[in-house]
Amino acid sequence: MSYKPYKKEFPYSYTLGVFPTIELLESGRYETEKVVLHSAGSENQGIVKIIELCRIRGIPAETNDKLVNKLSTKENCYAVGIFHKREVTLEAPENHIVLVHPGDMGNLGTIIRTAVGFGIRNIAVIRPGVDAYDPKVVRGSMGSFFRANVQYFESFQAYQDAFADHSIYTFRLNAAVPLQRVEPNPQKPFALVFGNESSGLSAEFDAIGTGVVIPHRSDIDSLNLSIAVGIAAYHFTKERF
Repeated sequence: MSYKPYKKEFPYSYTLGVFPTIELLESGRYETEKVVLHSAGSENQGIVKIIELCRIRGIPAETNDKLVNKLSTKENCYAVGIFHKREVTLEAPENHIVLVHPGDMGNLGTIIRTAVGFGIRNIAVIRPGVDAYDPKVVRGSMGSFFRANVQYFESFQAYQDAFADHSIYTFRLNAAVPLQRVEPNPQKPFALVFGNESSGLSAEFDAIGTGVVIPHRSDIDSLNLSIAVGIAAYHFTKERF
C-alpha cells in the first residue's frame, strides 16, 4: 500500500514520534497496520521498546527512512505508527469536557493530554471543529489520544440529548460565578464546556447550566483555551488527588 501525507478523509492516521507510537501500541485500542522506523533512531531505547511491542502483538515493523520523511514534517522523527480510525463514543457515567468549535490542533492535543492527566478521559467536540485524528493532534497529546474517547456531535443540543444527566458548567468571561466558588456535586457527572479559541461561547450558552469564570488580571483579555481547560479540570478533580 502506498501511504501519503495525512488527509482528513483517510480511514487511517499516523503517530509521528517514538512516544506517541509506544502509547498507540501499549493501549491496544486501535488496529495498527504497521510501524515504520528511521535508521537514525536505531539506538534509541524507545525504538527498542517499539520493536518488542510489535513482536509481541504481531505488528509488522520495518525501517524505511524515505517513508518516514514523507509522512512526517518534523525533524528527528524516528517512528511512525499507521493505525486505523474507529468510531468512539463517550462513557455516560463519566465526567466530560465539551469543546464547542475548537479551531487549533495544538490546543486540542494539549487539552487531551491535560484531561487524561486529571482523569477526564471523555471529550466531546461540537462541529465544526478540528480533526482529532490529525497527526498534529495525536503528537500534541503525546499519545494520550489513545487513552481518551473523543466523540463528535453536530450540535450542543445533540450532546445534551445524549447526556442529560450531566451537570453543565459553561466557562464564559461574562459568567457570574468564580471558579473557586464552584463545588461540584460528587453524586453527578459533570461536563465542562468551553468555546472557540477566538470567540468563546456564544450568547445562547448564557442560559445553559452554571456559568463559570476563571478570574485573572485585566492585563490580558482571556486565557489560552488549553490553559483554561487545565485550570478547570484541576479544580473539578482536585479532591481525587
